[in-house]
Amino acid sequence: MNSEGNANNQSRSEQRSKRKKTNLILNSLIVIVILLIVFVSYTIFGSKDETNGDKTVKEKTVETKKADNTTETVNGNTDESANSDEEKKLEEDKSKTEEEAIVTEGGSDSNVVKTIENPSWKSVGTTQTGEHRAVYSDGPDWDEQVKALAYGSGLDESDMVVWFLGNNNHDPQKSIGTVSSKDKSKKYRVYIEWVDQQGWKPIKVEEIKNLNIR
Repeated sequence: MNSEGNANNQSRSEQRSKRKKTNLILNSLIVIVILLIVFVSYTIFGSKDETNGDKTVKEKTVETKKADNTTETVNGNTDESANSDEEKKLEEDKSKTEEEAIVTEGGSDSNVVKTIENPSWKSVGTTQTGEHRAVYSDGPDWDEQVKALAYGSGLDESDMVVWFLGNNNHDPQKSIGTVSSKDKSKKYRVYIEWVDQQGWKPIKVEEIKNLNIR
């Protein structure tokens, strides 16, 4: 009897030990499965978030570039519009000047082809102050006289040659100049006078045949 009881007790003990081992293994497997699920979920969703983040950055970059291009286009159109308006105004002023010009055949001598006078001519401006007397050497007064010669003749200063510039009729506020284009196809004698605080102003222009001194 005792021998049988001991055998039964031993059998129960072995069964309990086996159950514990089985439960331990099952619990370990469950923990491993849970960890795998967490890892896989993190990998999938984490990668998706990074992709969305990159997409957002790219979209913002594209939007910024579009905004910059739009600003450049607006600025470019504004500059072009301003230049166009300025050119239009210059053309209108030139047309107005040509319309108001009084042209007569001949002039003060036989070398004159025609004489041009225009009441719309204005002074070219000045940086000079104080009492004024014409100066016929390099300096502000000379430069402003040359500017008035170009304005009256219609020549561009970069394409104009000054052959003579001197006093007109012993008046310290009047000058006369002979100019031409560099190719000498256009030749003029220009009369200018000083206007206080406004600068030199053309008063008469003669188109001439030959480039004599005056």
